[in-house]
Amino acid sequence: MITMSVLLMLFVGAWLAVALIGTMFKLTFALIGGLFHLVGAVLGLLFGGLALLIVAPIVALALLPFCLPVILLVAVIWAIARSSRRPVAPTVATH
Repeated sequence: MITMSVLLMLFVGAWLAVALIGTMFKLTFALIGGLFHLVGAVLGLLFGGLALLIVAPIVALALLPFCLPVILLVAVIWAIARSSRRPVAPTVATH
């Protein structure tokens, strides 16, 4: 019975040691993977931002014929609303 207990303790001890080593590997690779993830995210934001700066004006110019009627309508409404307002009377400060 003592022999079985010793063998069981050796087996469980070896199992725990291997599990600890596996956990250390998992933690190490998770940290390295997280670092690569952060570097990839920063590079993606950088190159994505540069691509957006290059492409956004081209897309805006390409969509201008479609947006021009809406822009003109908004400008006319704004001009009508602005011209219909009465000028504000200047206030005189009394001391």
